[in-house]
Parts: sequence; C-alpha cells; structure tokens
Amino acid sequence: MINSPTNAGSAEVTPIDTSARWPLLLLLGSGLTWLVISGVFALIASIQLHSPQFLADFEWFTHGRTQAMRESAFIYGWAANAGLAVALWVLGRLGGSPLRAGNWVVVGTLFWNLGLLAGLVGIAIGDMTSFSMLQLPKYVQFLMLFSYATIAISGVLAWGGRRTDGTYVSQWYAVAALFAFPWLFSAAQVVLLWSPARGTVQAIAAGWYAQGAWTLWLAPMALAGAYYIVPKTSGRVLPSYDFASLGFWTLLFVGAWTGGRHLIGGPVPAWVSTVGVVAAGLLLFHYLIVFLNLRIVTSSEGNAARFIRFGIMVYLLVGLLDMITSFRVVAVQTQFTFLATALEQLGLYGALSMMFFGAIYYMVPRIVGAPWASGGMITGHRVIVMLGIVLLIGGLAGAGMMQAGDLLNPNASFAAIIERIRVPLLVATAAQIVLISANLLLLVNFLKTASANVSGDVRTQNLFRQPSVLEASAT
Repeated sequence: MINSPTNAGSAEVTPIDTSARWPLLLLLGSGLTWLVISGVFALIASIQLHSPQFLADFEWFTHGRTQAMRESAFIYGWAANAGLAVALWVLGRLGGSPLRAGNWVVVGTLFWNLGLLAGLVGIAIGDMTSFSMLQLPKYVQFLMLFSYATIAISGVLAWGGRRTDGTYVSQWYAVAALFAFPWLFSAAQVVLLWSPARGTVQAIAAGWYAQGAWTLWLAPMALAGAYYIVPKTSGRVLPSYDFASLGFWTLLFVGAWTGGRHLIGGPVPAWVSTVGVVAAGLLLFHYLIVFLNLRIVTSSEGNAARFIRFGIMVYLLVGLLDMITSFRVVAVQTQFTFLATALEQLGLYGALSMMFFGAIYYMVPRIVGAPWASGGMITGHRVIVMLGIVLLIGGLAGAGMMQAGDLLNPNASFAAIIERIRVPLLVATAAQIVLISANLLLLVNFLKTASANVSGDVRTQNLFRQPSVLEASAT
C-alpha cells in the first residue's frame, strides 16, 4: 500500500458528472422527499408517545404503524436513495469514465420508490412484518430487490471498467455496500418471511439483518463519500491511509456479528449475546481508524466539510456508546428504554445523515454545474438540523435515563413512568418539528439549484476551489 498524492484536475465539473446528472439528481431528490415524509411520520409517532389520543381514531396512523412507516421511509427512502447516489458518483469519478447504464438507474429508482410507496400503504393497512428495519410487506420486497439491482449495476460497471490500476478506500466502501445489501436483504427475506425459521432463530436472524443493514450497507455508503470528499476539501493526503484497509475489513467481517448484543437476557443461547458483546468491542478498532484518517476534516473549510466533521465525530461517539451499552451490566438497564432509541437516532441522524448531507452539498454543484441557489439556506439548514439532532438525542436520552431506574422499581406503575418522562418526550417532539423545518430548507434549496440549469449547460469557471492533492491511491 502506498501514500502517493494525486494532482487535482483542472476542472471540478467533468463529463463524468454531467453524463450522470439526471439519474443522480433523481436519486437525491427522491431521498430528500422521503426524508421530509419520514419526518412527518416521526412527528406523529412522537406526539403519540405523550398524547396517546392523538389520531387514535385513525386506524392507519396507530403508533405501531406510524413508527414502522417512519423507519421504512427513513431507511429505504432517504438513506438508500442518498447513499446510492453518493456511491455511484464516487465510483464514476474514481473509475475515470462516465457512468454507464444511466437509463437503468432511472428505471430502478422509479420502481424502488414505487415499491416503497406501496409498502408504506401496506403497513398502513396492517400488512407490516414484525422485524425491525424489515417491516415492509413481503409482497413488495422482491420488486425492491430487483430495482436495487438495476440501480447498482451502474456502480458495478464503473468499478469493473475503471481506468486505473490503483484503487481507493472510497471505492472499497461503495462496492461493499452495493453487494452487501442484496445478500442481507434476500437472506433475511428467506429466513424470516418466505421460509421462516423456527423459535429463537428468528430473533437471531432479525438482529443479524438489522445490524448488518447499519454496518455493511448504510455506513459504508456514507464513508465512501466522506473518504472521497475530506481529502479534496482539505487538500491533504489521509494521514493514516496505510491502516484504512484494516478498518474496512474489520467492519466487513465483524459488523454484522454485533447484532447479538440486542438479545442480552433474551431466550437465545448465551454465546449469541456474548459474540455480540465481543464483536462490539472489536468494531471499536474500525471507528478509531476512520477517525484517525478523517480527522483532517477539522482543517477543511466549506459547507460539506462542516457537515462531515459533525458526522465523523458522532460516528466515533456511536461506536464508543455501542461498546459500552453492549456490556450486560449496562444493557440490563438500557436495552428496553428510550436510551436505545436515542443511540439509534444518534447513529442514523447524527452520523450517517450528516455525512450524506455533506456529500450532497459537495456533489450537487458539480453535477448541476452551478452553485447552490441560496447560501443562506445552507447555513440555516446546518444550524437548524444540528439543533434538532441535539434536542432529539437529549430528549430521548433524558427519557431513557428516567425510564431505566423506574423500570427496575417494582413499585413504579407504567402510568407513573410515562407521566414522569412526559417533559423529555415533549422536547423530542419539538426536535422533530425543528428537523422537518431544516430538511424542508434543504429540499427547497436542492429543487431551486437543480432547476437552475435545466438546459444542461455546465459552468465550470471559478465555481470551486481547487485542492492541491486528492485522496491517496492504494494497490
């Protein structure tokens, strides 16, 4: 492995960007739309936690169904669309040639989102499954798997047809994500839905899929963008690039095994949860390597760097908290409280979504060939979304800490516990309103920017600051 800086190109808007403009904009636009929709579902579900009578007469919006729609819209709508756009763009740029099969990307994106929409309707009428992160009805999942393949084929072609012998860590993470999801998704469907395993094997398989979707699919897509953008914005080679492969393979081989930590105290063999605890400790090595490599983002300027900086810091924090909460003495008090929900939201919103936001702010001007329509909206989005994340995690964590002690008290009634945590839950509800407002700013700014250059003319002059070096290549 070598650390050799690569000179920056003379123009930041390239034919690789313009050839993939509409497929990538469709993916990003779909993702941002679903982000706002998932925020609305999250707001409804949050209100119902402290005001159960809210929409109680509407069967489609009971708390369980609304929560399932919120999770599905966020994971398969926002994160999947945005992550695929980032992965395809990175693979195209580092592959050195325009993306192929762009029409297949468009078709796949349309059917993916139609399948998700049909799945949300199915959840609303009661056809949801009982497995976290896999709650879409099984009759739409084959369509989504096929649609994903038609989108991912463009990235696979870019990887296979790359024009350079060396490879980049960004490519590793992007390709791993493209191949990991079909494997995880199809295996989970077979074991949990089409030919269900019996007994406790279902709980083990469900935990494996939920954790694998986070560590092997969503996180690699976010890291692909971060590893590509951070060296470009800082103009510096990654300081610990020689260890990047160790962090990558640690995530790939250990990531999904941490799912067993959610089954501590459950009706499963003790070794299952023990493996999860050990894996969570080993995975900390991956988080530390990512931080050591991407810490140079602190010297970067610009909107993309600010979002990614926040996301990287939170990503390391999530790894530390995952390890701490996996210990049995801690899990006994936290695993059935809002602390677990806070940790989940910290990872999905505070880490991954912030890295996706940073990638979007870096990508879109280069895809469109024009600067963002409103700099004020960018600043507003950054400030408001960070405030919303802090309020959301603070509210849920506060409720969880109160809950943890009360649930172990045999004299505390359920009604008394709910009444005690009402204030932090109200804070979490306010946070959802703040987050919806922030994401609406981003969506409006994106639509204005994308529509500003519908003629297809690319303006490369003086749009971007040129860094002196890019990410180092590795062979």
